[in-house]
Amino acid sequence: MTVERPVATERPATVERPVGIDELLEWVRAGLDRVEAAAADEAARAGDALLVDIRYAALRERDGLIPGALVVERNELEWRLDPRGSHRAPEATSHDLRVVVICNEGYASSLAAVSLRQLGLHRATDLVGGFQAWRTAGLPVNR
Repeated sequence: MTVERPVATERPATVERPVGIDELLEWVRAGLDRVEAAAADEAARAGDALLVDIRYAALRERDGLIPGALVVERNELEWRLDPRGSHRAPEATSHDLRVVVICNEGYASSLAAVSLRQLGLHRATDLVGGFQAWRTAGLPVNR
């Protein structure tokens, strides 16, 4: 029996077999226009993107913060970035907002970006390599 893999542009209504996290990650990333650290920095400085740090507190305390990034822990992300939500952050102004989600290494952020897209934030994406790639690129970090 041949089972088709999900196509990144289509969200399957049901899954006929379990999908492992690696396959799911590949599927969601195929539908994202993921950005490298330097491009994310440039877009944020130009006012073309909102950087959203979803790392948990212990990682932020250990490694620091990206200047200007909105800190929203993963479990609050959808509530804080839904432009129509009653608990939205002031920065959540429109479904056209370009959001770059940042986790520690660029895995959870891919899944989070897809969740934001399901809310209608069609330009949501994530940072390739996460905060660690940002830091490795020598970009600003506040301690």
